[in-house]
Amino acid sequence: MPNFSGVWNLKEQIQAIAAGRWTGIPLGELYAWGSNSAGRLGDGTGVSKSSPIQIGALTTWSQVSTGSDSAAITTSGELYTWGFGNQGNLGHNNTISRSSPVQVGALTNWLQVSMGTHTSAVKTDGTLWAWGVNVYGQLGDNTTVYKSSPIQVGALTTWSQVSAGNFFTAAITTSGELYAWGNNPFGQLGDNTAVAKSSPVQVGALTNWAQVSAGSGSFCAAIKTDGTLWTWGRGTSGRLGDGTDTTKSSPVQVGALTNWAQVSAGSEHAAAITTGGVLYAWGDNSNGQVGDNTTVNKSSPVGVGALTNWLQVSADLSCASVKTDGTMWAWGGNNYGQLGQNDTVKRSSPVQIGGLTTWSQVSVSQRVLAVSQGTTN
Repeated sequence: MPNFSGVWNLKEQIQAIAAGRWTGIPLGELYAWGSNSAGRLGDGTGVSKSSPIQIGALTTWSQVSTGSDSAAITTSGELYTWGFGNQGNLGHNNTISRSSPVQVGALTNWLQVSMGTHTSAVKTDGTLWAWGVNVYGQLGDNTTVYKSSPIQVGALTTWSQVSAGNFFTAAITTSGELYAWGNNPFGQLGDNTAVAKSSPVQVGALTNWAQVSAGSGSFCAAIKTDGTLWTWGRGTSGRLGDGTDTTKSSPVQVGALTNWAQVSAGSEHAAAITTGGVLYAWGDNSNGQVGDNTTVNKSSPVGVGALTNWLQVSADLSCASVKTDGTMWAWGGNNYGQLGQNDTVKRSSPVQIGGLTTWSQVSVSQRVLAVSQGTTN
């Protein structure tokens, strides 16, 4: 049974409308800060920002993703992208860069988008689409030809979630099957090989995968329906969290906990939240991105403070996380002002970003995209 309370993402809104439980109009303002090369913040300029600025006047943003460029979906299912357009990652059927959000086509059935070195997205009909850089077959269309507009990946109509990483992609179906494709030198596809694949290959035979995150650091992290956490791919700096620095080409369990709720694989570290709202991080900590007030690498999960009200986390060279009270916190690298503190000083423990208590979702790379969401009747 869906949970019709708290933060509403687009999928929950669709479910709520169908169940007759949606009572308000969603308000979702879009904010961005950090590196603004090629206009990736979306404010019409190329000037980096070290504190949040609102992007445009729309108040119907639902989900955001930032990687090589920027992407976001509205509550009505419209998909927008912006940033460096030279490699077709924006999906506008051209190679023109954009410094403000531009809609991808005219469709209104986009459900979830993920931006890595390329772009992948799922529609409400369960189909999977991809576009942009394709040098290792990360678009999944059995070619290595770049695409500047969305192409469907296979014929399945049961895709539920996708994550675009560093030249590879991972996705889960509604039946809990996990697939991956693209570059594979560190075994990040999880198929026990180091051979690149240009179309989806199933990771094992299990059908109990719930959420996956493909990291920019050539590794993957995923949670099963039983609440266990698994990682694979490049293992240096302890980023797999299994107590080693060893690369793995198939999934290995992280610890013994069975209450993991959400995970984010970053550059060389990862972060995850339990169902009880406890936040953990591990891996490279040279910029304090593990958040434990040190700069010592960790090869297994360590708690980020003692609070139990963390809701959603995003990891890259830095980390940002939303709490259940709607506040947002960040820590780690800050070369481009991505911690939102109006400076470029790195932090090794969480610091609050501004005073808003309406944050609902955040995505981190060298820049940050976030949605500040409320509901009005």
